[in-house]
Amino acid sequence: MTPRILIAASLFGLALPALALAATTGEVPPVEGMPQLAFGHPEQGRFLVANVVWLFILFGLLYVLMSTYALPRVASVLEERRARIEADLEQAQAAKQRADAALAEHQAATAKARADAQAAIATATQQAQAETTAREEALNARLAAQIDAAEQRIAASRDAAMGALKTVAADAAEALVARLTGGADRAAVERAVGAELAARGQA
Repeated sequence: MTPRILIAASLFGLALPALALAATTGEVPPVEGMPQLAFGHPEQGRFLVANVVWLFILFGLLYVLMSTYALPRVASVLEERRARIEADLEQAQAAKQRADAALAEHQAATAKARADAQAAIATATQQAQAETTAREEALNARLAAQIDAAEQRIAASRDAAMGALKTVAADAAEALVARLTGGADRAAVERAVGAELAARGQA
């Protein structure tokens, strides 16, 4: 039964009591107001049962109409809305989970980059310290070698100067002895000069 047929039947049921009241005889004056409430009226009171019956029929038709067409549509609309809301909530939850995962990944990448940077700085610092230590050791070794060479040259120069001083002193002493005594023993003069220089710590 289509909705149009149900609506037409409902309208026809509503019109039946009025048609019945219009078909009553005119011997008894009608009741003013609502004839459905004229329980003691000889003409109009007998339509009370018919009105109650038609009331149940109309409510039954209205129930069938609502339960068959209106309420399922309302339920389908509510179900679609509920499904759409649940889908939106699921999408929002999934988006939140993706955002949380991206944030956690970013934090992990930041921490890893910070740790790598600190490790690189520590490695560079250690390498710089090692290179500085190696250069200092090489410089110290080179300076020590130069100092040793200089000391050796100084010692050689001192020995050469002392040898020259011994020769000059021996020549001077030999000349002085020869002038005083008329002759001098070279070997004795050199021994005497060497002994004197040794006594003064210059030999």
